[in-house]
Amino acid sequence: MNKSSFFIIGQHAVIEALRNPKRKVLRVFLTEESKKNIHKKSPNKNLLNDVKIYFKTKKELDKYSNKENLQHQGYVAEIEHLQKPILKEYIKEKNEMTLICLDGVTDPRNIGSLIRSAASFNIDGVIIKERNFPSESKLLYKAASGAIEYMNIFEVSNINSTLKNLKEKNFWVYGFDGNGKKDFTDIQWKGNNILLFGSEGSGMHKHTSKYADFLVKIEINEKIESLNISNSAAIVFHHLSYLKKKS
Repeated sequence: MNKSSFFIIGQHAVIEALRNPKRKVLRVFLTEESKKNIHKKSPNKNLLNDVKIYFKTKKELDKYSNKENLQHQGYVAEIEHLQKPILKEYIKEKNEMTLICLDGVTDPRNIGSLIRSAASFNIDGVIIKERNFPSESKLLYKAASGAIEYMNIFEVSNINSTLKNLKEKNFWVYGFDGNGKKDFTDIQWKGNNILLFGSEGSGMHKHTSKYADFLVKIEINEKIESLNISNSAAIVFHHLSYLKKKS
């Protein structure tokens, strides 16, 4: 077994890993039914070419998901990590970028859901502290529902120094905070932008929030304290996508 490999589960996570030419899939564990489904979903391309396939019963596959209490749906794969993109190289290649920065967000389900929303609305990438990113979490891959194969994940050693460097390269940093003075829909969203989200419990770290050029909020019913971070992010991503289509 390759030391850098790990297991993922779930239909979308496994199928999208197979579709990604940059992803090395070492082994796939399938039920007979899930194999047929793979061929139905990709009739013009055999996704199982050059992949070691092992047929198992649903009960046999349960051992890969019981610990996390997840549904494997008849799909388990052993994969290798993708090559990590380098942030400073990436920002040289594009203009009018929108990047997400996660400060203290560690829950794999929230990160996975946020990645799924970010990919859905063409966000350019997600910046996250390296030690906070659960890169081998089955829950993360399941929540991302295959979208992780299409999203740039920039793992950095220090969020604050990363924000400082990006600000020096003409990025605006917008911190999302319930106490923000402006609603985020009042912003024009031009140029290169960083959307900074803090953890659900404590929000942005105080020192990190100092790197925000603006604190903005999502206007919600005042009786409701807050939104889940992945829900908040999806609202913002959709709005920015809508603005791009209009421009």
